Parts: sequence; C-alpha cells; structure tokens
Amino acid sequence: MQRHEAAQQAQFDVHHPSPAITPRDGCISGFCSTASTRRGSNEGQSTREAGMRVGFIGLGTMGKNAAANLLRAGFPLTVHDIRPGAADPLVAMGAAVADSPAAVLAASDVVVSMVYGPKEVTEVVRGTGGFLSGTPAGKVWIDMTTSSPGLMRTLAAEFEAAGGHAVDAPVTGSVDAAIRGDMPMFVGGEDAVIERVRPVIEAMGELRKVGGYGNGYVAKLVNNQLWKIHAAAIGEAMVTAKLAGLDPLTWWEVMKGGAADSFVLSHDVPSIFAGHYDPSFPIALCLKDLGLIKELMDEVGTTSTLTEATHERFREAGRRYGTGAGEMTVCKVIEDDAGIDLRVAGDWVKPWEVERV
Repeated sequence: MQRHEAAQQAQFDVHHPSPAITPRDGCISGFCSTASTRRGSNEGQSTREAGMRVGFIGLGTMGKNAAANLLRAGFPLTVHDIRPGAADPLVAMGAAVADSPAAVLAASDVVVSMVYGPKEVTEVVRGTGGFLSGTPAGKVWIDMTTSSPGLMRTLAAEFEAAGGHAVDAPVTGSVDAAIRGDMPMFVGGEDAVIERVRPVIEAMGELRKVGGYGNGYVAKLVNNQLWKIHAAAIGEAMVTAKLAGLDPLTWWEVMKGGAADSFVLSHDVPSIFAGHYDPSFPIALCLKDLGLIKELMDEVGTTSTLTEATHERFREAGRRYGTGAGEMTVCKVIEDDAGIDLRVAGDWVKPWEVERV
C-alpha cells in the first residue's frame, strides 16, 4: 500500500509563520534526534517539549491516518487538503488547518506531503500558494507520494536551492499499516537530515534507508511493480487451482510460508474471498503506478514484458469494472472469464476497518 494519496483544503489562515529551522549540533529548532525514542511511553511528551511543528499535505486514505499518528505522537500539526471537510476528523483531534501548502510550510518546521501523483506534488511545490511561493529556508520537506524519481529530484533541488532540505519517504503496505503506524517507508536523502526528522518518520511507520534522495521513489516503484505482477498472477493461480479441484481456502493455507508466499498472497487474498477486492486501493491508482513504472523502465532500458502484460490486465479490469473498483479485481477478470467465483465464507476483516492497538 502503498498505498495512496490526495491533497487538502483550507478553513482558516495561519497567522503566525514559524521561525526557520536552523541545524545546530544535530538539532532542528531545539529538537535533537538523539533524544528520541521509537514510539515509547514518553514520545508524545518529548516531541511537544521539543517544539517541532509538523505540517501534512494530502489527507487521502493513507495520508489522513499517517497525520493522525503524528497527532497521537504529540506533534503540533497543521494540515491542508483541496477537498472540503477532509481535515475535519484531524481538527477534532487537535490539528490546525491552513489554506495552502505555503501556509502549512510557514506554520511548520517539517512538512510531509502525500498526494496523488506527479501533477499534484508539482502543484504543491511550484503552484500558486506552493512551497516556492513561501519561504522554504531551513525547513524540511518529507514527501511520501508515489511519483517519478526524475521529477522529484528536480523538485527537491528547487526546494533546496531556496534553502530547504528534502527527504523522500514513499510507503508500502496497506491502509491497515497506515492506521497502525507501522507502514514500511523507503527513505532517501542526506543522513544528517534523515536523523533530524527520524521521530516524525517513525511516528508514521518503519524507516528503511535507501541511500540518496530519489531512491525512495525508485524503491517504491519497483516494489509496486512486483506487487502488481504478483496480484495479477494470483488470479490465474487461484482459478487454475479451483478448476483442477483444489478448494480456494485450502490452496491459500498451503501456499503461505512456501516459495509462492508474499505480502499480496497473505494480505490481499482475503479481499478476493470476501468479494470486495479491496477498494481502499482502486484500479485508478494501480494504473497510475504502472504508468510510472513503465516510464522508469523505459528511462533505464529494461525489458518490460511481464510488466506490460500486467499493465494490460489492470487496464482490462478497469474497462470491465471501472477504475474505482478495488485493486484485486485484476483477479476477478480471470474468475469471470472462467465462469466461477472465489468466494469463501468467513469473517474477513476489511483492511480499512482495522483498529489501531
């Protein structure tokens, strides 16, 4: 899940711009990363005392849950989304709302963005009311959007040329990981900057360093490449097994832990059994990601036969069921072609309904 993204809306102006972040002895605005702990009992207190203010832009399926975890960790939070009302649940938790990315930046020491894709994140940086219309100097921008590595390296360079610092941290997992706050995050950038914002990142998920800025987007795209290929292949395998006489639930149980196991098999097959196919990550996002993956493969000159076949299978799912249908409808294509279904009775927990422990 990887999985998703949307930008946010305004309800009041932020009237008190923050002072710039001044790196000093590994600290930002008085907050020293070496003093932090990973979601310990004193984390909320330590972050509040440190005064690190955080902004969040993009309150979609994943973003709203990541932002909620920042509030739970004790960070003062200012949020923005282009959709009216998207911020309301976070405001009820104590967040402030700003009317533009620049206003979020002014109110924050660290700003996180998690929007739909390249067009939207470009608007966050360059658009009217974007970061570059404000004052990035001394601020840290953490982007978690699934986007083009080349574009993001260009946007990060522009942000840094204005005096800011950029970290990329696209995520994987599903919405349940965003709710729990344990989603893996592919984090790229300068080590010193990453360490300064480690408490912010670890309030949302698990930090996995991948090298320099932009590598997080590369890791995310090839991660999604494997995920989409496996999702498409699972449909073929499940239908073949059932037609050959193997019960779907038995098939699933005996596959787990073997050579065919994966996150997709373990986590996503129940959405096929339940028949909802996980609408928390729609086909539209799958197609967006597969387009970005193809662009990256074309740039580096990689053979893309399997990826292109997978892309076409997802396109077919979109044509048949609509691009708002859940990601695993890529398997329903094979079910319907075979004239069977893979429903299995059971109390299958919907990923978007898990509770944070």
